[in-house]
Amino acid sequence: MTGALDAAGITEPRLREAYVRCRRLNAEHGRTYYLATRLLTKAQRPAVHALYGFARFADDIVDSAPPGSDPAARLEALSAKLFAGLDSGHSDDPVLAAVVDTAGRYGIRRDLFTAFLDSMRMDLTVSEYPDREALETYVHGSAEVIGLQMLPVLGTVGEPGEAAPYAAALGKAFQLTNFLRDIGEDLDRGRVYLPADELAAFGVDRDLLLWCHRNRHTDTRVRSALAAQHATTRRIYAYARDGIDRLHPASRPCIATALVLYSEILDRIEAAGFAVFSHRARVGRARRAQLAASGLARAMWARRGRRADGLAPAATERWA
Repeated sequence: MTGALDAAGITEPRLREAYVRCRRLNAEHGRTYYLATRLLTKAQRPAVHALYGFARFADDIVDSAPPGSDPAARLEALSAKLFAGLDSGHSDDPVLAAVVDTAGRYGIRRDLFTAFLDSMRMDLTVSEYPDREALETYVHGSAEVIGLQMLPVLGTVGEPGEAAPYAAALGKAFQLTNFLRDIGEDLDRGRVYLPADELAAFGVDRDLLLWCHRNRHTDTRVRSALAAQHATTRRIYAYARDGIDRLHPASRPCIATALVLYSEILDRIEAAGFAVFSHRARVGRARRAQLAASGLARAMWARRGRRADGLAPAATERWA
């Protein structure tokens, strides 16, 4: 991590500590994401860790609140501290210090953080979504904005606005993959992240999903409904894939590898007959290592002849 911080020009000791803490959150909780991040240049990695660390920290407030705590109050306190930091350009918080610094370095829009926190608030009050439109309101803040926050760090070869829809779509695809894989965990939290009307078209409702979860068995109606959700997610991956060439060449191997790793979770779900209630779909270590090695080779090739390791927010190619 020291080399990455040095490459990014982060020298202040407390700020370095904040970035290290965010990196630990990424390594511990986002293993697939973290593996792909290793394919970025050293100068890029701290910013990605900061953005992930903040998202994870907020998510834990919502999903892992200790008994007797008030997650809504804690989330509001986090929001107030974040925006105060964005306004001043500085934060003393051990996590927020890194994300505030990253936002300033890369000019990440304030409204993206607003949308993210709005979706986190929804998790405290909304337990299901009647249709795709309602779900996409949530997914915009919980996932699409993550892709948009990442875009200035990744860089583009054209106008950033041209790459933005693809970056948002990839964030959405990752999130929808998680929804399919983690149905049981979400039910344990009292939530269903699948459009109720689309489930109903196959004769599926919350009660049937709960029955499947209790019995660790995928009913045939649920299997058909999940297959339809699976197909929708596949189409979003296909769209997002077309945006990779719009990124800075040094960033393409990372995003391409992340796309393959996550989309292969869909492969595992389908290959198992959508048995998401009896086991968690995973991409094995050997396959992850294979993809990482291939991605690293492409990343090293992309950096040849370019000043990739020294890239900073003000690099010559468009780092929006």
